[in-house]
Amino acid sequence: MIAQVAAVHTLAVSLPARPDLVVHGAKGPHDRSDFLLVRITTTDGAEGFGEVSATPLWSGEDAVSARHFVSRVLAPVLLGRPLAPVGALESAMDLALAGNPFTKAGVSTALWDAHARTLGVPLTVALGGPYREEVPIKLSLSGDGDRLERAYAAAVAAGFGAFKVKVGLPDGVAADLGRVRHARSLAGPAAFLGMDANGGWARPAAREAVRELDGTVSFVEQPLAPGDLDGMRELRSAGLPVVADESVFGVADLVRVIRAEAADVVSLYVGKAGGPGRVVEMAALAQAFGLDVLLGSNGELGLGAAAQVHAACAIPGLSEVLPSDIIGAHYYLEDVLEKPLDSNGVRARLDAGPGLGVRPRDDLRRRFR
Repeated sequence: MIAQVAAVHTLAVSLPARPDLVVHGAKGPHDRSDFLLVRITTTDGAEGFGEVSATPLWSGEDAVSARHFVSRVLAPVLLGRPLAPVGALESAMDLALAGNPFTKAGVSTALWDAHARTLGVPLTVALGGPYREEVPIKLSLSGDGDRLERAYAAAVAAGFGAFKVKVGLPDGVAADLGRVRHARSLAGPAAFLGMDANGGWARPAAREAVRELDGTVSFVEQPLAPGDLDGMRELRSAGLPVVADESVFGVADLVRVIRAEAADVVSLYVGKAGGPGRVVEMAALAQAFGLDVLLGSNGELGLGAAAQVHAACAIPGLSEVLPSDIIGAHYYLEDVLEKPLDSNGVRARLDAGPGLGVRPRDDLRRRFR
């Protein structure tokens, strides 16, 4: 008999970032993150865990709304239903709640985790992998002068050797050029370095930055506002690879980017896609149309970072040129996992255990309600 969903519990947590690694981007600083952890229990005793990345400035979702929707809207449509196929449960959530992909992704990850644990296999196997056992990663650098130097030193101390610089800030493109050149001088000529505007540039500034920094950086991420696909297509003609991030949440967004020929690479998230299964499906669509794929980050914690690794290892053609943004083991002052994610700053490695291969600490598991 197929196990059924027996209970859904949640736990809100809020953690500060490591001071020297705080990201300052076009939308402001990311110095603290709120999360809603999700636990699914099945009728055969299996547990699954997930994580809602609740950052209103980015997603429009927060821990309060996520907890309300999980307990009052999503749990009632899941309880008593067969755990497999997980896709059917994701469809049921879509019928019950419009939008809110990060909230759904936390529940979806917990469902996939429980399903894979029931099968006794790693999550990546349940998703169709693995195609690899480790994923190359990079870290964001931001700030000016001493702040940028402190961020770089902290990143190197954590083991990172690949970076992207946050640009598109209100102080203008000249300051952005200075940040990137300073970061290049710190990292040296051989280090992998890109830049991420988070949609903060208008077209003239983006054109100037791409022209001035061609040969200094390896890519430009989300140079223009999410809807300016024509402008992004125009920038591609300059030769520097363009990564679409904020332009791509769900499948409909991805289709628009593909049709507009607006990107060379898409940065896909477990959260933006609505779950690990869906991010693997979106990657397959992107690659069918010749786009490269990397796993992007909203500053996930340990559970979210583990989901990123398992999804990344289930994507056949994950970019080997552009490292992914799996930073949860390094960005925060505290780890919520009982066993740390295997990440050394250069790569994040797959855990061979069942499901996500990780669980929250005992003290946190006792606090789920």
